[in-house]
Amino acid sequence: MVPGEENQLVPKEDVFWRCRQNIFDEMKKKFLQIENAAEEPRVLCIIQDTTNSKTVSERITLNLPASTPVRKLFEDVANKVGYINGTFDLTRGNGVNTADMAPLDHTSDKSLLDANFEPGKKNFLHLTDKDGEPPQMLLEDSNNVDDSVHDRFIGPLPREGSVASTNDYVSQNYSYSSILNKSETGYVGLVNQAMTCYLNSLLQTLFMTPEFRNALYKWEFEDSEEDPVTSIPYQLQRLFVLLQTSKKRAIETTDVTRSFGWDSSEAWQQHDVQELCRVMFDALEQKWKQTEQADLINELYQGKLKDYVRCLECGYEGWRIDTYLDIPLVIRPYGSSQAFASVEEALHAFIQPEILDGPNQYFCERCKKKCDARKGLRFLHFPYLLTLQLKRFDFDYTTMHRIKLNDRMSFPEELDMSTFIDIEDEKSPQTESCTDSGAENEGSCHSDQMSNDFSTDDAVDEGICLESNSGSEKISKPGLEKNSLMYELFSVMVHSGSAAGGHYYACIKSFSDDQWYSFNDQHVSRITQEDIKKTHGGSSGSRGYYSSAFASSTNAYMLIYRLKDPTRNAKFLEVDEYPEHIKNLVQKERELEEQEKRQREIERNTCKIKLFCLHPVKQVMMENKLEVHKDKTLKEAVEMAYKMMDLEDVIPLDCCRLVKYDEFHDYLERSYEGEEDTPMGLLLGGVKSTYMFDLLLETRKPDQIFQSYKPGEVMVKVHVVDLKAETVAAPVTVRAYLNQTVTEFKQLISKATHLPADSMRIVLERCYNDLRLLSMPSKTLKAEGFFRSNKVFVESSETVDHQAAFTDSHLWKLLDRHANTIRLFVLLPEQSPGSYSKRTAYQKAGGDSGNVDDDCERVKGPAGNLKSVDAILEESTEKLKSLSLQQQQQDGDNGDSSKSTETSDFENIESPLNERGSSTSVDNRELEQHIQTSDPENFQSEERSDSDVNNDRSTSSVDSDILSSSHSSDTLCNADSAQIPLANGLDSHSITSSRRTKANEGKKETWDTAEEDSGTDSEYDESGKSRGDMQYMYFKADPYTADEGSGEGHKWLMVHVDKRITLAAFKQHLEPFVGVLSSHFKVFRVYTSNQEFETVRLNETLSSFSDDNKITIRLGRALKKGEYRVKVCQLLVNEQEPCKFLLDAVFAKGMTVRQSKEELIPQLREQCGLDLSIDRFRLRKKTWKNPGTVFLDYHIYEEDINISSNWEVFLEVLDGVEKMKSMSQLAILTRRWRPAEMKLDPFQELVLESNSVDELREKLSEISGIPLEDIEFAKGRGTFPCDISVLDIHQDLDWNPKVSTLNVWPLYICDDGAVIFYRDRTEEVMELTDEQRNELMKKESSRLQKTGHRVTYSPRKEKALKIYLDGAPNKDVAQD
Repeated sequence: MVPGEENQLVPKEDVFWRCRQNIFDEMKKKFLQIENAAEEPRVLCIIQDTTNSKTVSERITLNLPASTPVRKLFEDVANKVGYINGTFDLTRGNGVNTADMAPLDHTSDKSLLDANFEPGKKNFLHLTDKDGEPPQMLLEDSNNVDDSVHDRFIGPLPREGSVASTNDYVSQNYSYSSILNKSETGYVGLVNQAMTCYLNSLLQTLFMTPEFRNALYKWEFEDSEEDPVTSIPYQLQRLFVLLQTSKKRAIETTDVTRSFGWDSSEAWQQHDVQELCRVMFDALEQKWKQTEQADLINELYQGKLKDYVRCLECGYEGWRIDTYLDIPLVIRPYGSSQAFASVEEALHAFIQPEILDGPNQYFCERCKKKCDARKGLRFLHFPYLLTLQLKRFDFDYTTMHRIKLNDRMSFPEELDMSTFIDIEDEKSPQTESCTDSGAENEGSCHSDQMSNDFSTDDAVDEGICLESNSGSEKISKPGLEKNSLMYELFSVMVHSGSAAGGHYYACIKSFSDDQWYSFNDQHVSRITQEDIKKTHGGSSGSRGYYSSAFASSTNAYMLIYRLKDPTRNAKFLEVDEYPEHIKNLVQKERELEEQEKRQREIERNTCKIKLFCLHPVKQVMMENKLEVHKDKTLKEAVEMAYKMMDLEDVIPLDCCRLVKYDEFHDYLERSYEGEEDTPMGLLLGGVKSTYMFDLLLETRKPDQIFQSYKPGEVMVKVHVVDLKAETVAAPVTVRAYLNQTVTEFKQLISKATHLPADSMRIVLERCYNDLRLLSMPSKTLKAEGFFRSNKVFVESSETVDHQAAFTDSHLWKLLDRHANTIRLFVLLPEQSPGSYSKRTAYQKAGGDSGNVDDDCERVKGPAGNLKSVDAILEESTEKLKSLSLQQQQQDGDNGDSSKSTETSDFENIESPLNERGSSTSVDNRELEQHIQTSDPENFQSEERSDSDVNNDRSTSSVDSDILSSSHSSDTLCNADSAQIPLANGLDSHSITSSRRTKANEGKKETWDTAEEDSGTDSEYDESGKSRGDMQYMYFKADPYTADEGSGEGHKWLMVHVDKRITLAAFKQHLEPFVGVLSSHFKVFRVYTSNQEFETVRLNETLSSFSDDNKITIRLGRALKKGEYRVKVCQLLVNEQEPCKFLLDAVFAKGMTVRQSKEELIPQLREQCGLDLSIDRFRLRKKTWKNPGTVFLDYHIYEEDINISSNWEVFLEVLDGVEKMKSMSQLAILTRRWRPAEMKLDPFQELVLESNSVDELREKLSEISGIPLEDIEFAKGRGTFPCDISVLDIHQDLDWNPKVSTLNVWPLYICDDGAVIFYRDRTEEVMELTDEQRNELMKKESSRLQKTGHRVTYSPRKEKALKIYLDGAPNKDVAQD
């Protein structure tokens, strides 16, 4: 047949070329549009959403062509922010104030250019509420527009920036305004507290169940019987009433969870929705006892089934009747790689009997022997509301982790349960069945035991109970029974996520309109049957073993069906059908909601701004938050602030006013004269979530007048300096303009300070210690570097100091001192070792120190202060005399003591008053000689890293007694606020707490190489001159009396000192107050936490200190050159705590290990009670807690052994003769593991002559008796003692490494102290019962936690879901 002209076929080639040409045309058109758009000017729009405090700080940016219509701008903004177009306004503004701007028309077709938008510039827009109503979210509206769109998102909503149930699901970041308006669906959502999505899903399902809701409404709460807060039924009743009548989009569930006895932490616990359903039903049954609703749960949700075993030989059957509230259905049978395809298939598998044969045979009571039997379940009664749980959570025994099965399992909208009644694979004459007679739940029967109580037809008595108006009776006709077992699906609770956690939401069908809805926390939307099918799970491919891994994680978890029975199917009660108590509850909740709405409206119109006030009496800056309605006037706001700051009894109200204030710069921006009746909303620029400024409640004296502050002015704090008295006065505030000249500024200051302007010098402090003399009269303040808030010093004396260069002038030195002087509180030791006469002797022989008078001159304190210094010294004298007598008596009672070398017992500082006998150590006699001769070249500074004073045990027994009462870390009170004259009258305003930056270090001397190598700083230079005196720094000390609770009874000094002074010079200044040379006491800095750390770097300045820091002085001699302080710890290899601190010792460069051991012996005996001979202990390297190299007696410090400051060594007591003789040997700690006994033997040390593995095996075989070929070993891991659980050691360590030497991978044993575990490979591991394993696990957990080692095998304890009927959880720890 030849085709006609009309329908002639087009060749395939022509179709191809036509399509290609069309594509090219479209692309060309697009390119032209892009080219035109590129040439067109664009408008940059920056939109700020001011409808909510959480979004006000965010900005939305759109870069649009200038021809874009205004309505298109609204559409783009709506899509960006997720609002419905037309429910919000856009207002032009400058980014700050929009009060006077009219909103744009969202329907206008005007272009942005015609609407006065400026191309190429930033155009600020504010998104605001429309007609006082907040914007509506886009979600529900988009779902309602077209129900035919099935590819929209129905599962858990994509949510941003809020707390999630788990890491698999991110919760919705909803604004408060988003929960104000009810959803278009007419239903109300529930707010997710944090991880309570499982609770929300169940509550919405119960609410949408007419029978449950109506029965709950019929229950009446009695105030006299129970607290409403803890009543679960009452709080559910309130929640249901709010869900039915509230106008909000979503409501809170906190009242319900509070009635459960939960606190806020429970909201962060995720639980299973099926578990919650069971627990909550149990709680309701308990609460409803003795009420009409006592059996409500059973009537609605409870079914019955028979658990039976039937003998296949004689037909004898044993059975038990069980009740159930839900039916758990397996997704995938155990051991199978294929899941059940549908709920019906899983139900058939649920009641499919199994055959008991072989070793599982059943003992038949009739046959009196084991026989093959059939075991299974039969449904006897289905509930009115049928709950099916799809068991999607399983345990993978391969990975030993919980998993979620995402396989597809379909479920019908209507489920016929009649097919699951009376299912048997075979019928025989010997097989009989017995049902529950109603009198008992267990029994047995056979053919000889049949009676009239049992029906011969299983289907008759196994039907569902249907209630009529006259009562409850069973339907006995099989035909009617089967027709009555048709169920309709109305709720699908969906889980999205993994076994570790996820998100729940519910898909529920309303019985009012047969429409499906998605209840996803606070969001409710319409969905379709297609959306329900998406929750079946699985993927589109075949259901293979790995299909679950690639399937969607969003699938049904619980299904609830309702029996289709017109006689029982109820409808929801309408508002006019409510019981009287429910009507009252509705009215009460409406009133509360209206009150909340009014309060919310007030909140939306309330300005919240920071408020400051300098208390006129206490002179303390107070801070608060002023919340004032936008319509309140300034006068009313002042009265509110006045009462808020508690000034009623301090000053009159008319002496206060509010001014605009910048707290960061301490700047008064403007005052509001003549605007007392102006609304605060207008003054503050509208209601905002945050303001860029603050308010200050300014006060004045009754005889003063307020100064006017105008915008654009700068504030200047003027300090008047008196060169003659060397004082800096408190600041006087003046205001100036940046365009004023220096000359004009001088005239302004002259009026404020009454100083002559002609001779005035003005110094600007631009930043810390940056002083600049304003010497150019015609220069403006802006050019000189003035800003909003400034600080200047003025001086107007006619002296020659004007002629000197500024940096050489007296004024500069005074200001420099003023900027760097800090105030410190120094706690002196109660008793100092030495009498007044001896102290005077050392001062005279101390080079620069001189006597007390000379020292006071060096300090440059005024003459009036000499008396106070003498008083301190005299007070110390009496205490020192008594101390000397006590020490003399103690020395007489002590008897002979062992001699030590020159560097031993370095902390024993004894009184030099008495002639010491043979019991006095060489070091003590040397110290007495030092105090008497005071040769400064023999003193070297002490260096030690800062260490916690709580762990400091560097003092000897005598020194510890001296210092026992000197510890004080109580907080000092504030010093007197009056002016304190400093050097020649410098007042207390020179102590400026606001300066925290580092001071000018000044000149520093270069230490000699030997001192650097030795790690110590010297207080003296090569000429013997004290380094502290090489550059003069200000220092002044006065006695200070601490308040009660701040160390009263101790001697305190209040020290004003230049913080550029070095610690060495600072200590020398303190010598006359402490009573000993600076090299014989230590300085501890006290921090706010009352912890004390020693400050030892003598060449560093006090720049890290700040005003009112506290310092504690403690006695103790510093290290000499070449000496090092060493912490000695005892190594106890078989103790629970293997490292025990013993004492601090001093090792010197060039000393042998044996010499250091000799010096340690008397100290160990006196301080630690260890009586050791020199060959009964060894010293070895300590690295953290790990024992290292063994030090041999002939080793020399700094030659064979590297030593440094704050060094640590182990002292190890030996059981016998020292085996380590040379450095070629290797000392290893070994420990036997006994698998058959599940225990570890104590440590034993092996000394190897080489690093050979064969030698190690031979030595292990020798000490253990294990044959050489059966030895297996492994290196311990971690910090000594390398603890590991006996449950893990057998498989976790790398046993029997294939190496021939110890110094290669994976052993890397190159030094002493390595830990080796070994075992007999023929020894089997003990088999443990579950009880034994659990008991051993507890013991090991306790042991490893005490030693600080991590327990790797202990699983995370999950918190059980509990509802507390008394409204409060039981605090008994044993229940957890």
